[in-house]
Amino acid sequence: MLKKLSFLLLILVYASAMTFAQPVPGLDENIPHLVTFGSDGDIAWGDDNFCQIIFFKIPKSYTEPVYIRVYDPDTGGDIDEQKGEWNTVMSYSIFGGEGAWSEKDAQDMVLDGNYDSGTLLSSKEFDSNAKYDGKWYTFGPFNPSEGELRSEFGGYVFKIIIEGISGDDGNLYNLYLSNHPDRNHDVEGASAFYYKYKFRLHDDINEVAHIYPHIDENVVSIKQTNFDWDNDGRIQIVSLARPGDETMKIGGDKQWVSSTHKIFDEEKTNSLDIQMIKSQKGNIKNNNVVIYLENQYGEKLPFFSIPIGEYKYQSSISVDGF
Repeated sequence: MLKKLSFLLLILVYASAMTFAQPVPGLDENIPHLVTFGSDGDIAWGDDNFCQIIFFKIPKSYTEPVYIRVYDPDTGGDIDEQKGEWNTVMSYSIFGGEGAWSEKDAQDMVLDGNYDSGTLLSSKEFDSNAKYDGKWYTFGPFNPSEGELRSEFGGYVFKIIIEGISGDDGNLYNLYLSNHPDRNHDVEGASAFYYKYKFRLHDDINEVAHIYPHIDENVVSIKQTNFDWDNDGRIQIVSLARPGDETMKIGGDKQWVSSTHKIFDEEKTNSLDIQMIKSQKGNIKNNNVVIYLENQYGEKLPFFSIPIGEYKYQSSISVDGF
């Protein structure tokens, strides 16, 4: 007998002027952790190039110091993924200044290019030392004006690069942009975004993860590409124009797969809700995955930690056996 879980999404109301969310992954995403493996990692474990890049934008009107905090930055803790002996070193680097965001290699994660563009503001390496296991490490303070000033974002952009320097273990961690060095407190009007997203899916088959790509007025179609999904359930699109009956292609172990989807007028200047629904009978654990989206010109589209735009929609999610 197939297991079935049905639940109703509440009406969602989001306004771009109220984008006050700085945890990564965001609360609305329902994703446990980000993931980055050491440089000698096996891509079959769900990381294609052992590097992750996250951006934070801060309104120009905000002038107080900000901090970028990392939860469990070490590589030998309870939430990390061990392969043999713990031997992995991770680097966390914060960049601001001209080119931090606007350099295309940073958005495309071209690791043989200028992805580490901008001005290096702070950097630290972590190994398997348990000092920060299950704890927060704080970078900063940073003056918001140390970021890259961009009119399209109405303020300053900072970049954090998390990169495996050595070893083959998996580092699982979370980030937070805060206005306090010792606790997580939102910076009013700020938000996080990313172009190529690497994360751990829940083990619980009843948990639905979400990502929110922003669709501007010029997008007519999107191409999604994902890696190492292990055939774990399905990915479906929900929006004003789609109730959740359209799915994106997923692949198996170490597979890159893509699918292309038309964008409707109602979806422009809003965010799609891309929902990742696990297989009810696959019993897949520790599933690390990679996903990115491109527009019709091959330009990568940003995911935001919460939806951007002004809309309301109502949808029911049905989770069936696969």
